[in-house]
Amino acid sequence: MRRGSTSKLTKSKNGSSLDVGRRVLDIEARAVQALVQRLDGEFSDAVDLLYRCKGKVVVLGMGKSGLIGQKIAATLASTGTPSFFLHPAEGLHGDLGMLARRDVSIAISNSGETQEILQLLPFMDRMGIPVVSIVGRMSSTLAKNSAVALDVSVAEEACPMGLAPTASTTVSLAMGDALAVALLEKRGFKEQDFAQFHPGGSLGRRLLVKVRDLMHKGQEMPQVAETVSATAAILEMSAKKLGMTTVVDRAGVLLGIITDGDLRRFVQEGGDFSKVTAGSLASRRPKLIGPDELAAKAVEMMERYTITTLVVADNTKRMIGVVHLHDLLKHGIV
Repeated sequence: MRRGSTSKLTKSKNGSSLDVGRRVLDIEARAVQALVQRLDGEFSDAVDLLYRCKGKVVVLGMGKSGLIGQKIAATLASTGTPSFFLHPAEGLHGDLGMLARRDVSIAISNSGETQEILQLLPFMDRMGIPVVSIVGRMSSTLAKNSAVALDVSVAEEACPMGLAPTASTTVSLAMGDALAVALLEKRGFKEQDFAQFHPGGSLGRRLLVKVRDLMHKGQEMPQVAETVSATAAILEMSAKKLGMTTVVDRAGVLLGIITDGDLRRFVQEGGDFSKVTAGSLASRRPKLIGPDELAAKAVEMMERYTITTLVVADNTKRMIGVVHLHDLLKHGIV
């Protein structure tokens, strides 16, 4: 095959793949958009039912619907709605003990005739567990036996044979997200609440870690009296390795701070360290932050004022610590 023909063949294949990709995305986008027009009072009823649940929300689904169900259960659980996924086949073979009378179920089935789910309906009825179905056929057995049925039917699948679940699973996932976010809003769920369920992630660190958790205090906090020599202040800065020191009066009240930048400017102006005290070198209006403020706020203040340290003070402006940008970086706050 000539070099030119190889290039032409590659271009042809790439063009065809792009066309297929665009067609799939277009079909799935239109399927989701159609949900917007179909959403009605049934959706509100489903949200109310899930909101009133005193137990857990149990999500059911087989095959691809089961995979979607696992994601929906995880989203619900992470946004304030206690939830877990139960494989219907496993439920039929011993796992029904996971269900309790105060639970609510979300059952996902495009056909609405998934046998493993239908076989669970009598048990859930006896237990008084209402079912919210996410279903592709409103005339199906599942839809008719649900407390609330949400219509996720699609005009066509993106699969050209109409066999592989594509658009149908996409709209089911979108409906699950809509339920989760509506419940989140109804519960007044905040960023801090979200962080409680994600303590190991970056968001958890930003929204849970407070300044007091990272500040240097006691003997770790650089501090000199205003009357000591500038040389003594420099030695304190070197010993504590924070690039600064606080300066206090005779009563231990904060007067200001000395930073590496203050020392450089003093040298550039021809100053003599042997002739000045720490008090005369100190910047008198240091930036303060409270110990119970979020560490993320400390980052925001440092960025705003282009500084690397903050003095930590209580409500009476009594100095209790120092927090440095390096500590925030090390703990993943930035």
